[in-house]
Amino acid sequence: MNFEAARADLIDYLRTKIEDEQVLEAMSLVPRERFVPPEEKHLAYEDRPLPIGMGQTISQPYIVAMMTSLLELSGKEKVLEVGTGSGYQTAVLAELAKLVITVERLPALAEAARKTLDGLGYKNIRVRLAEPTIGWQLDAPYDAIMVTAGAPKVPDSLLSQLAIGGRMVIPVGQRYEQDLYKITRGEDRNIVENLGGCRFVSLIGEDAWDSE
Repeated sequence: MNFEAARADLIDYLRTKIEDEQVLEAMSLVPRERFVPPEEKHLAYEDRPLPIGMGQTISQPYIVAMMTSLLELSGKEKVLEVGTGSGYQTAVLAELAKLVITVERLPALAEAARKTLDGLGYKNIRVRLAEPTIGWQLDAPYDAIMVTAGAPKVPDSLLSQLAIGGRMVIPVGQRYEQDLYKITRGEDRNIVENLGGCRFVSLIGEDAWDSE
């Protein structure tokens, strides 16, 4: 299979839905086939989520593009990603930000993502194993936060890690159906935008869901 041609076709398709050329360029640089299991590689450039094992998925490319665009990255930011998964979204963020701290609660996934990202030569990514508290307080505050798992509400502990003026994108709702929110933190009040329905695996931890 010609992965480069398939990737170019996917980017052309996403261009009909996403206007952010900077994000599309970043996605054109990331080999999605490196982030899926061998038996799924032939589907790497379909616009669909794919299983990566342990009940987790790699997000649909359109969702990756949309969520990344919402963060409005300029290249100077320190970004927190909650839910590393395969590391694909992490790599896209790393193409657009100065530093990406990514947190994963499943050790096997964290290690696999670290190996893939290291193998691709990324130097501005730090993979961390999740603690009970959502996020990664040690390196807070963050200019942008992306959450790639659905929460029952916006975790206060995570919002406190966002810098004033920072943007957070997070799915919020029920276990198997959420709405995607963009939250811009302000001095006195936050700006909250609802971008519509989505479906993500559950966010597990304090201030989120107790377990799968």
